[in-house]
Amino acid sequence: MIKNVSRYMKLNKISEDAHGTIYKAKDVQSEKIVAIKKLRLNPEIEGTPSTAIREISILKELKHPNIVHLLDVIHTSKKLSFIFEYCETDLKKIEEEYLAKKEKMPKNLIKKYLKGILEGISYLHKKKIIHRDLKPENILIGENDTVKLTGFGLARGTGVPIQTYTNEVVSLWYRAPDILLGSKMYENSIDLWSIGCIFGEMLLGRNLFEGKNDAEQCEIIFKIIGTPDEEEFQWLKESPEWNAGLTGEGFTKYNKTNFKNVFPEINDDNAYDILEKLLVFDPEKRASADTILLHPYFKDN
Repeated sequence: MIKNVSRYMKLNKISEDAHGTIYKAKDVQSEKIVAIKKLRLNPEIEGTPSTAIREISILKELKHPNIVHLLDVIHTSKKLSFIFEYCETDLKKIEEEYLAKKEKMPKNLIKKYLKGILEGISYLHKKKIIHRDLKPENILIGENDTVKLTGFGLARGTGVPIQTYTNEVVSLWYRAPDILLGSKMYENSIDLWSIGCIFGEMLLGRNLFEGKNDAEQCEIIFKIIGTPDEEEFQWLKESPEWNAGLTGEGFTKYNKTNFKNVFPEINDDNAYDILEKLLVFDPEKRASADTILLHPYFKDN
């Protein structure tokens, strides 16, 4: 393990969020460009935060072409630095470039990105890891348009039997409705919902569900996939989020709407079918990454 961060010369700041600041940097020994994610440590708390330890342990066991590669970790008394392979851009920036040009992303590129995302998630799920924060910003795009999943600050290993986890996961527009309604009993299916949202976003050139808060997000989702039946999902009766709804009197009852009618501009039967298989309220009925990878949508790719 490298003990001195001076090996890396910072070039510019890439981004900053609640999980840390990311810089583009140069390894002065190898001359390679890398990305450095810096976490500022709280001096009042002894040791490394448990979340950072978990992220390091998860990243160190991941070796896959569609997962960003952790090259090293540097730990000082004030900062924790993750050294990653460098990728020039991410899916969010690419979407914004097409939006600025008032163009739709090419279908062959959407297929390539979706396939890379699914292959990365398939690998994670086989390793019994849930990503829990899939969104375009956490999908890096490397050379030859290769997908590299990143953003493992909320990633978590799964256990058997099903464990209870926090529901404070996944950015709002990509958060599964069962999580929005307070469910803490979940597994891989929450990642598949996020992938469905990302896929729809690439096809449309805009966000699929844009709520301002959890309740509004649910209402927007239910208008399309239908409002769940609390007799079928008994846990809903105990959910404060479900009983409150938007008005304090529960959610409006909507019937399921065909995706073709809601988003006619997609105009691709196979794409509609994938959305129907991923954007399902019942977590147990969401298709797995491996199932979607076998879909006819990819036959001509």
